[in-house]
Amino acid sequence: MATGLLAKKIGMTQIYDETGKLFPVSVLRAGPCVVSQVKTVEKDGYAAVQIGFDALREKLLSKGEIGHFKKAGIAPQRILAEFRDMEGQSGQEINVSVFNAGDTVRVTGISKGKGFQGSMKRHGFGGGPAAHGSKFHRAPGSLGANTFPAEVWRGKRMPGRTGGDQITLRNVKIVAVDAENNLLFVKGAVPGARTALLRIEVTK
Repeated sequence: MATGLLAKKIGMTQIYDETGKLFPVSVLRAGPCVVSQVKTVEKDGYAAVQIGFDALREKLLSKGEIGHFKKAGIAPQRILAEFRDMEGQSGQEINVSVFNAGDTVRVTGISKGKGFQGSMKRHGFGGGPAAHGSKFHRAPGSLGANTFPAEVWRGKRMPGRTGGDQITLRNVKIVAVDAENNLLFVKGAVPGARTALLRIEVTK
């Protein structure tokens, strides 16, 4: 059965494990999340559990959204997400206690947006000579042939928008769990800037 949770990235730090080895970790505020809807194959065509995260004021929601949460009997939530092949009951609270140190999880988030970037930063091009006489420094270079085919081939690596993409990291190890403060410590870096929303899933 799959288990999922929504979290916000707090930042990075370092912690020691039981053997005294130092690990770089990302600190995540995971949950508590609450089940807002249970979808079934008979009624919705597929089985899933919808969970809410990050409570907010009722006045910030539409009447339809307010009715959705009142039907589930829970407080309004800022973010809703669905997890397939997961079990739960409407109104049930899910927190970091569903994870254990040593578990491997799948972490999905949006990477940092870097705006419009040149080809050297975006693709790692080497650029031209740095000498004074050179007139080719950070330009992308030739874009293709001349008269034929008289076009730029599709997929050519060129300057453009960088970052802001959905990234999924697999087999991310949980180093420690702080159930009292709803904190999850996972090994290494995870996508996004501080306060970025993350989706954490583990299959047991």
